[in-house]
Amino acid sequence: MRMDGSFMKIAFAGSFAARLAEPVRERLSFPCDVLVDDEAGIVSQMADVDVLISMGFSARMAEAAPRLRLVQVPGAGLDRIDRSAFRPGIYLANAYGHEAGIAEYIIGAMIALTRSFRRLDAKLRQGIWESQWTVGAAAPPLWPELAGKTLGILGFGHIGQALARRAIAFDMRVCAIRRQAQAETPAGLLFTGGPERLDDVLRLSDYVAVTLPLSSATRSLMDDHRLRLMKPTAFVINVARAEIFDEAALYGALASGRLEGAALDVWYRYPTSAEPTEPASQPFHQLANVLMTPHVSGWTEGMLDARAQLISENIERTARGKMPLNTIDLTA
Repeated sequence: MRMDGSFMKIAFAGSFAARLAEPVRERLSFPCDVLVDDEAGIVSQMADVDVLISMGFSARMAEAAPRLRLVQVPGAGLDRIDRSAFRPGIYLANAYGHEAGIAEYIIGAMIALTRSFRRLDAKLRQGIWESQWTVGAAAPPLWPELAGKTLGILGFGHIGQALARRAIAFDMRVCAIRRQAQAETPAGLLFTGGPERLDDVLRLSDYVAVTLPLSSATRSLMDDHRLRLMKPTAFVINVARAEIFDEAALYGALASGRLEGAALDVWYRYPTSAEPTEPASQPFHQLANVLMTPHVSGWTEGMLDARAQLISENIERTARGKMPLNTIDLTA
């Protein structure tokens, strides 16, 4: 409730935020008014909204909501948040809880790519045994193992650290970069460095997992020059934002065989209607060495529970006049 005793009004804008509306409401210790709409439709309803849960925030939203006290992003990414639209008294916070699911996705993608599960499955469905059990043909080459291979992690935050722990358990060698280098390398890692070590990580790695946020510094960070630094036997796994890779350069490297393969969970185009939506302008779907998934690496039960709990806690903290958890510094 508001401090004057009236019900708080909470707005959930967009399909992702809408999925959290009921789980959040169930966790609140007090009743509140809840609105659910898309980002365009919510604007006309924001006159007395206290908390907005949305992946996007614009000056138009800010102008429509004079009572707004918190913009709660229901995910980690802030690339659709207009920070210049915030006025004094409005907090910005984001949410995690997806690190375990995404780390598991990356491990699974590395195994699936390395062991050619898609091709083996398709062949066996036709009765073709591409294995040592085939008759009248040579056995295929022995499959590589993750053990002993080097994983480079671009971005060593919540996801990168969760991934490193799991990769070390698979006896992998792990190195990472982050925006600011750590004074000491965490136990089990070859090294962690700042952006100046990016090229070293790319040259060393058999697998490169990208978990960086999208910003002016990371947009097209992985261009043709950087992709050419990688081993031709290397794989990339992108669970961050598609635009960190130059689209044409990534497609060219995969189509020409300059990279062994990729698992791509984030894309250059997203649906805006119920019609089928091609996720990129380049024909990645034609490449047999690309594992394509529709931005689902973090869509797990654990993620939903963790985010609903955090968001409900931040609504209650806002009602009590306290600073939210995971507050973002708007001046940074």
